[in-house]
Amino acid sequence: MVIELVVATRNKHKTREIQHILGPEFLVRDLGAHPEVSEIRESGTSFEENAKLKALAASKQLPALVIADDSGLEVDALGGAPGIYSARYAGANATDRDKIDKLLRELARVRATDDGRRARFRCVVALARNGDLLGIFEGTVEGRITDTARGESGFGYDPIFVPDGFEQTFGELPREVKNTISHRAKAIRALADRLRRLEFGG
Repeated sequence: MVIELVVATRNKHKTREIQHILGPEFLVRDLGAHPEVSEIRESGTSFEENAKLKALAASKQLPALVIADDSGLEVDALGGAPGIYSARYAGANATDRDKIDKLLRELARVRATDDGRRARFRCVVALARNGDLLGIFEGTVEGRITDTARGESGFGYDPIFVPDGFEQTFGELPREVKNTISHRAKAIRALADRLRRLEFGG
């Protein structure tokens, strides 16, 4: 039996990554197939608040299991920035390159030491149906920020983040490796366990 999910996003990169993490047991769609769902403003003050806002809002408009994630990069030398503003760090219409360039400029500005380049990706996933919250799932991966972008894989800040235990950035690591160790992979695996219990009455 295939479990169908709608991700409250129009980010195709994120949708593909979630589908790859979940595998063929799940069918993942996103809001690209639902133009009737209006843009959901991320007005929360934490990853959890934003994930819940998006999941609940979309689930009230769609007859489906809905998930929403909010995730971002927290850099020690920048006091945890960009954090919940990761996607909008360099402006509303900034490219991934724009965001990376701004972050590296900020690290140079504060003269970040090696310790200050410590960082983590954090992900919170909310699961909802018919306007009811069914669960919250979290994942974190620790690492460091490189001096320059490396690699063409992934998206967002992946080319400047080296996870602990590796020498390659998320932009250089094979997708199969990243989708085993990443913050999103950890949160999505916990979600999958809950979904299997829901689906099969466990």
